[in-house]
Amino acid sequence: MPKITPLLWFDTQAEQAAAFYTSVFPGSRIVEVARYSEAGPGPARSVMTVRFELAGQEYFVLNGGPTQFGFNESVSFVVNCGSQDEVDYYWGRLTEGGEEGPCGWLKDRYGLSWQVVPDRLLELLTDPDRDKAERAVRAMLGMKKLDVAALEQAAAAPGAVIS
Repeated sequence: MPKITPLLWFDTQAEQAAAFYTSVFPGSRIVEVARYSEAGPGPARSVMTVRFELAGQEYFVLNGGPTQFGFNESVSFVVNCGSQDEVDYYWGRLTEGGEEGPCGWLKDRYGLSWQVVPDRLLELLTDPDRDKAERAVRAMLGMKKLDVAALEQAAAAPGAVIS
């Protein structure tokens, strides 16, 4: 079975992006840096691609030059978090130089979209008590960074309002 590896196109920031992402996720590493040769199309000896691993998943980044296609929310990476501390950590690191979005979404400093999602949210959304699940959804819709305690409070209390 073939291996599938995401490739992200950057103008010139591939090496910096790979270094940033590997600094965010423990146990991650840069595997290989390939450079353009005299044949181009990039400047000789400049970084062409970087292969790296985040939490065991391999990625490639490419310095492909300017493109009319930028990153957008139609493709994002989900960071599943076991605790609020993990949510806080990944949200804080990934929004450094980026921007917060609604419902646990954010764009990092390179414009790549991420979703930082506590496992507890998924449990609440699939709760057999559909009213409870709906209250959790309503609470989530009013948040940027997801707050596990507030989601649980909203799910548990009919009529709860989260500010």
